[in-house]
Amino acid sequence: MSARVPTDIPTGVPGCMPSGIDADSVALTLLDVAGARGSLPARLFRPPQQDADCLVVFFPSGGFTEDQLECVDAFARALAAESQIAVLASAYTLATEAPFPAAAEDAHAVLAWATKHRAQFGWNGSHLIVAGVEAGGNLAAVAALMARDRGGPPVAAQLLIMPMLDPNLSTCSMREMSSDSGVVETVSSCVQGYRGYLPRAIDRAHPYASPLNSSRMSRLPPALILTADEDPLRDEAEAYGAKLAKAGIRASVKRLPPLALSEPNARCDSVRQQNVLHEIRQFFSELCAEASSASTPTS
Repeated sequence: MSARVPTDIPTGVPGCMPSGIDADSVALTLLDVAGARGSLPARLFRPPQQDADCLVVFFPSGGFTEDQLECVDAFARALAAESQIAVLASAYTLATEAPFPAAAEDAHAVLAWATKHRAQFGWNGSHLIVAGVEAGGNLAAVAALMARDRGGPPVAAQLLIMPMLDPNLSTCSMREMSSDSGVVETVSSCVQGYRGYLPRAIDRAHPYASPLNSSRMSRLPPALILTADEDPLRDEAEAYGAKLAKAGIRASVKRLPPLALSEPNARCDSVRQQNVLHEIRQFFSELCAEASSASTPTS
């Protein structure tokens, strides 16, 4: 792990942390991780009382075309503090540099890299959790698919936050007309993002581009999927949860109140509420406890 020590790293955003969470206690290290095409910038958030059994690898939003790694800081700090699990937030190749499957290959490569370098994170390699928001949610779901198809690394759980899962933009929530500027902007950014990421129409049916189109849902890790009222991405996320459940995969889908989509970083802000973070922590804790119990030999 090649750490880059910055001259000044803010420890938190005043007034933005949910009550009861000490974001200042979370240590931040800037580093480079190995993607499929080369090194990628990443941010490691480590709480003071870290659970060595778990690691969260998180992919940010940006519609596949914008680097929004820094935008995850407040949420990643809050998640690390609440769950007491280290969070590794990684960038990925943008569509402006290389289209699909570059970002998807990066996502899987980062999981493999994190597993190989686990000791440097204070993680014992037991439970790997993949997570992401919007385009990052797509990559988190895809990384879980690829890990299953390629024989690893094993993924214990996936956290998909209002993910982009349908390049065809065919769901009712995506096609509903609205005068809300945030909704209009979201739909437009999805159109532009997919246009850059998937310039070849044939790729839009590939499960590593469109997890919602995957016909093989078996042997995927349990999922917590967060959606929100009036979010154009709502229906595709909930449909994905239904497909997982139909295949016998534990999938918990939670719909949050409407987002202020016209505000920057609205999706990450919505899941920094104390009750939502608590639910995420409970999901992680239950799954890790179940996995540990299943791996313990019986006498």
